[in-house]
Amino acid sequence: MTSLKTLLIADDHPIFRKGLMDLIQQTFPKVKIIECCNGTEAFSGIKNYKPNIAILDINMPEANGLEVCKKVIKEKTNTKIIILTMYQEKEMIKNAMLAGASGYILKDNAVDEIMDCLNTVWNGKTYFGTAMLPYHIELSEEDKKKQLLIDALNTLSQAELKTLKLVSLNKTSKEISELLFLSEKTVENYRSRICQKLELPPRNNSLVIWINENKALLSYISEF
Repeated sequence: MTSLKTLLIADDHPIFRKGLMDLIQQTFPKVKIIECCNGTEAFSGIKNYKPNIAILDINMPEANGLEVCKKVIKEKTNTKIIILTMYQEKEMIKNAMLAGASGYILKDNAVDEIMDCLNTVWNGKTYFGTAMLPYHIELSEEDKKKQLLIDALNTLSQAELKTLKLVSLNKTSKEISELLFLSEKTVENYRSRICQKLELPPRNNSLVIWINENKALLSYISEF
């Protein structure tokens, strides 16, 4: 992991933060570590410093780790996210996956697993702690399909996401053009590009059908 230069740690417990930082720097003394105590600081730190990896607690003031993770993925930064938490429920792991996290480990096991996790994530793979592995294996094919769809949604521009939201509210292209102060032709172009990026068939109602089939998924996108 010699090319890992900057790491961000966000946790609202300073003693835990300090211990984790000391642990990591024993092995990687040249890695610059940025400390944050809440979700807002974490998101700002990721945008400003562009760390290679960010380690986020779930339960933080102002914005939780999963909310920060979703925003970071949407920003299309190259920062990879590791969730480090006390939560070990299967549903929480699923939510972390859907948010775009590359790693998930428990605080109780951090001393034993953080180095393996950092190396695995830095090498482009996902890491789930040993206590979480059975749940990870149990995650259904449907969950994996949802992740692929979220990855596709993350390729949309802000204008395309706004258009998609309004389509999901049953707005016509004419209504959307009036709401967004755009020409109707521009809105139609956005709709066409959305269909291309989501790899939908070239039918007039294909986007509406997709939205109806993926209502739950859209809740993971901040505009929705």
